[in-house]
Amino acid sequence: MDFTLLANNITNPTLLFFLLGIVATIVRSDLEIPAASSKFISLYLLFAIGFKGGQELRHGEFTTSLMATLGICMLLSVLIPVYTFFLLRRRHTAENAAAIAATYGSVSAVTFVSATLFLDTMGVTYGGHMVAAMALMEAPAIMVGVMLMRWFGDATHPGGLRKIVHESLTNGSVLMITGSLLTGLIANDKGAEGIRPFTTDIFKGFLSIFLLDMGMTAARRVASFRKHGLSMTLFAVLVPLANGILSILLTHSLHIGAGNRLLVAILAAGASYIAVPAAMKQAAPNADPGLYIPMALGITFPLNITIGLPLYWTLIQHF
Repeated sequence: MDFTLLANNITNPTLLFFLLGIVATIVRSDLEIPAASSKFISLYLLFAIGFKGGQELRHGEFTTSLMATLGICMLLSVLIPVYTFFLLRRRHTAENAAAIAATYGSVSAVTFVSATLFLDTMGVTYGGHMVAAMALMEAPAIMVGVMLMRWFGDATHPGGLRKIVHESLTNGSVLMITGSLLTGLIANDKGAEGIRPFTTDIFKGFLSIFLLDMGMTAARRVASFRKHGLSMTLFAVLVPLANGILSILLTHSLHIGAGNRLLVAILAAGASYIAVPAAMKQAAPNADPGLYIPMALGITFPLNITIGLPLYWTLIQHF
């Protein structure tokens, strides 16, 4: 791996704010982002990336490469929760295994945004359809996790699969990014230009504040996660790396640009800590959120934005 690339990534201002949040928690500072503000910023980020992606799709062409990319992403959103479920089922209940499987089969929007900034810094282009790929990967992984839990678990769950599908598709995060994507796709150019300062100019500033909050949250989650032992820590490190590398191998023979290949890798390697916990609260009430949320937010998220991005990019250059 190119260590200069790693150093440049770690010194990115947005990532430095994430590290500041970790430090603030370690030194027990009273620094805090109000919960309402944090929720607003997360919705803003989903709105901005969805709208910009829709605009890119509006002005782009539906090529074979685009369809291949979306197909690979959909395949990964089903394949990852299936294999991780059976990997975890040996040592965990069906509910815990399903919750973790759905978490790692789903995606992290903030990790995705960090990857786009990584590419922007290097001047590498990528397609707006990758936002559509991200939106498409969210719900299937949740549904696969729930179905596996139903088939291989003993517990009964209220509402039925239809209710879970409805909750997955109408989850606030999923609905915001999907709705913003469609809005950006439909909106005319003159109207879109009017809100461009809001969707573009202030984006990095809001992302920096959000990552500061995520740094503090991640540090707190890791502290509470220690009781689960080394095996789950290794899972939260090795499985995302394996998923990212698998996606790079799958896209090697396809005519997909390097920037899009990196985004596919980071989507495969990411883990959801927003949409999946909200869905699993209803679908798997007996699953331990103190297990799958710290894994996604406290370990996998910082791993991907610090080491994962330069590692996947280096591998793409060689494949």
